[in-house]
Amino acid sequence: MKLAVIPARGGSKRIPRKNIRPFGGKPMIAWSIEAALQSGCFDQVIVSTDDAEIADVARAHGAAAPFMRPAELSDDHTGTIPVIRHAIEWFQRQGTAPEEVCCIYATAPFVRAEDIQTGLEILGTTDCEYAFSVTSYAFPIQRALRLTAAGRVEMFHPEHFNARSQDLEEAYHDAGQFYWGQSSAWLAAKPIFSPAAAPVILPRHRVQDIDTPEDWERAEWMFKAMREAAT
Repeated sequence: MKLAVIPARGGSKRIPRKNIRPFGGKPMIAWSIEAALQSGCFDQVIVSTDDAEIADVARAHGAAAPFMRPAELSDDHTGTIPVIRHAIEWFQRQGTAPEEVCCIYATAPFVRAEDIQTGLEILGTTDCEYAFSVTSYAFPIQRALRLTAAGRVEMFHPEHFNARSQDLEEAYHDAGQFYWGQSSAWLAAKPIFSPAAAPVILPRHRVQDIDTPEDWERAEWMFKAMREAAT
């Protein structure tokens, strides 16, 4: 069984109700649900939530919400892995054993079905435990600056001050869209960022983390630009 789990708790503080707030003409979570369904990868697409309204919105857009997530897995400090493990264990108690499980974030309006498909292919052909979306940094991280207590700046890696950008190794970061994983890896709480994980590389222009109002505004501009480019 291949399972998609979309975590969507109701207690977002920086952007209240962000999982179901309208974005691009539909609730934010609908974009993730639709991409999962369109991918054709899954036997079931579910939303893990502690919120009845989110569950209703999820069902209205084609996902299932077969359980309510317990309070101890719905606070600000709960990580992704315990939430996915809880969903897998719930299915196991129902007599179904998911084998490949994909966590898709609820606030990933730029996630695409074909990228989810690529992740499944990588998971199944490269002997990895996880395959997840990444993108490159726009600027060399080796030349990053910190602000000091004295109000000045200093380099994290001053040895690279004279290095040319093109001579520095390219660096990548989590794109925050989806994480394919073997069920055994989720259940064992194995770390996602490890040599056992393979990347699904996305272009930077389709990646935007949405945690703050500024992030949301930037995502709306990106969405508008993509829509105009497609017409």
